[in-house]
Amino acid sequence: MNYGLKNRIFFNKVTILGVGLIGASLALALKKKKLCGHITGYGRTEDNLRKAKKKKIIDSLELDLIKACADSDLIVFSSPVGSFINTAKKIKGSLKKGAIVTDVGSVKGTIVREMEALMPEGVSFVGGHPIAGSEKAGIDKAKANLFSGARCILTPTERTDKISLRMITGLWRKISASVTIMSPEEHDRVYAAVSHLPHIIAYALVNTITDINSAYLKFAGQGFKDTTRIAASSPELWRDICITNRENILWLLNRFKENLDELAGYLQRGETKAIEKKFKKAKESRENVR
Repeated sequence: MNYGLKNRIFFNKVTILGVGLIGASLALALKKKKLCGHITGYGRTEDNLRKAKKKKIIDSLELDLIKACADSDLIVFSSPVGSFINTAKKIKGSLKKGAIVTDVGSVKGTIVREMEALMPEGVSFVGGHPIAGSEKAGIDKAKANLFSGARCILTPTERTDKISLRMITGLWRKISASVTIMSPEEHDRVYAAVSHLPHIIAYALVNTITDINSAYLKFAGQGFKDTTRIAASSPELWRDICITNRENILWLLNRFKENLDELAGYLQRGETKAIEKKFKKAKESRENVR
């Protein structure tokens, strides 16, 4: 690992734990920008890893978790967040001094604190969350420029090693992402609102229509498809996200239900002006989203 003259960033060996869309895209981006010497991929499915190697996304594959992380300068957790803690417990004895561990998970909060506590002496953890990807998973959708122009949230704490934070910040900037720093707790409040809640609503909306009559779905227009696109996301991934950030999500769900109840009341009473006012407020706010 190198962070020397002119802050040149280079990792001799990088290990990607979970070679899906984000993990594979990060591997491709690191290769394209020449930020690493060798990338080892680890995952649950050997066929997927062999496919990733054949596509030259990774340089080698490893089915043994301990061996995958041995002698690695950078270890990236790119699996569902529910697996992070158990995985960290298994690999902590094999991490070399000076290594950096980071992640691309959608929940931070207590996970960052727990991951930090599991790091052996001389190994640092830097929480990360690139705001990129799509509802379509898998390495076939991976691309080196996935993070170009995207925002990446880094969530350091008072325990975060400053050099490691600069390394990870530099890494994301080198692959053309825009880095924002915030606390793990603030991250979870923000993304419960703008990501986790919308996913739950999309899942619930599709299930509502399906429960009424699934045949209705064949008449769906672009509006319905746009609104529910994210309902095609990985159920396993979003199960873990929801459970891990449930306090923030439950608070937001209650607020959302209050808004729905308010609209339902307006409809029952035929209050057209109140309905229009609520819709206008939403329209104006949405137009400010860039």
